[in-house]
Amino acid sequence: MSETDTPMHGYTVEKDQLIKRLRRIEGQVRGIAKMIADDRYCIDVLQQTAAVKAAIDKVALGVLDEHVRHCMTAGTLDEQRRDEMTAELTAAVSRLVRS
Repeated sequence: MSETDTPMHGYTVEKDQLIKRLRRIEGQVRGIAKMIADDRYCIDVLQQTAAVKAAIDKVALGVLDEHVRHCMTAGTLDEQRRDEMTAELTAAVSRLVRS
């Protein structure tokens, strides 16, 4: 399969924005590590960890939304493949809400 035959994922269009957001989250996590190293107040650390979790959740929900809009609604899916993808999606959502 050549590079041009590689299927696009739902998030491909938003890839640059997702990477930018993840890099920002990475910086927030480094900031939390520094806060702990500097013995910052517990509540301040907790607030920052909550902000990181919310940001990660937003990334995950965005990818999930694009998966449903792009991958799940592809008209070329046969019924068996659609059922497999539905089960896969259900398991992914279950893991997302458990975290």
